[in-house]
Amino acid sequence: MSQHATRRDFFKRSASLSLLAAAGLGLPTVSSFGQTPFQRRGGPKLKSSLNAYSFSDALTAKEGKPAEMTLLNLLDFCADQNFDAIDPTGYFFPGYPNVPSDAYIANFKRRAHELGLAISGTGIRNNFAQADKAARAVDVQRAKAWIEAAAKLGAPVLRVFAGAEDKNARRDEVAKWMAEDLQTCCEHGKKFGVMVGVQNHGDFLKTAEQTIDMVKRVNSEWLGVILDTGNYPTDPYREIAAVLPYTVNFQIKESPYGKDSPVRLDLKRFVKIVRDAGYRGYLPIETLPVANVKYEPLKVVPRFHAEVQAAFAGA
Repeated sequence: MSQHATRRDFFKRSASLSLLAAAGLGLPTVSSFGQTPFQRRGGPKLKSSLNAYSFSDALTAKEGKPAEMTLLNLLDFCADQNFDAIDPTGYFFPGYPNVPSDAYIANFKRRAHELGLAISGTGIRNNFAQADKAARAVDVQRAKAWIEAAAKLGAPVLRVFAGAEDKNARRDEVAKWMAEDLQTCCEHGKKFGVMVGVQNHGDFLKTAEQTIDMVKRVNSEWLGVILDTGNYPTDPYREIAAVLPYTVNFQIKESPYGKDSPVRLDLKRFVKIVRDAGYRGYLPIETLPVANVKYEPLKVVPRFHAEVQAAFAGA
């Protein structure tokens, strides 16, 4: 068969498939699959980002004293350290929990672009595990407002928590209302082109199985997982691999066993797992204070970033 005939057949088949899809015949749509793993193409592509929480203390105003650092300062730091992107956590924008002004967002975006930095995501505090429906409704509204702010920022993902486990409530009952709240957030995210990422944070979602169960309950292509490598301590590498097909962003931490553990994340092993899954996107790092050790993010962040970059290059 000639090359030209092969190409003609290919285009004829493609045209037929397109007509079937347009007519709603023969081909399932993305939504008809339900919440299945994301279908990635092109092979792995890993990009670095910094989660602003690494500088939480410096970015937080104290009583009677302004913050030592602003998110605009942090943009400069990220450029100096050759990050690809920044994850500017919502807490550190002026006026949080209210969304920042359009003027602030515009200035932040302009400066990020000037420095060659993408905005890999942002996040809020919330608790969808609490039994108080009115309190959950407040957090849903906050998530909606920050979805709109994320869209203005150009952040593709809004990070949310599940919430602290309530020992006085049945797990299946909590999971039901949590899924409903996340569905509401996802519907709003769909309107603005912003995905909702639920983070495993050692709270209601402690295991890969629990995390995946919640994703499937929500059943929205606008929900994914923020994979926190520091909060699957039982069998971290197995659980990371299990959740990766549903992952839309990361929090890479120095230890998989909690911030005070001396056991470091095996970055070579971790990056191989990520590459084998075909993940394409940002992997923000987040460093945290360790008990009985003076925390100096200006030293800790560059060191950990260099280790992660070396793992990217060597895997």
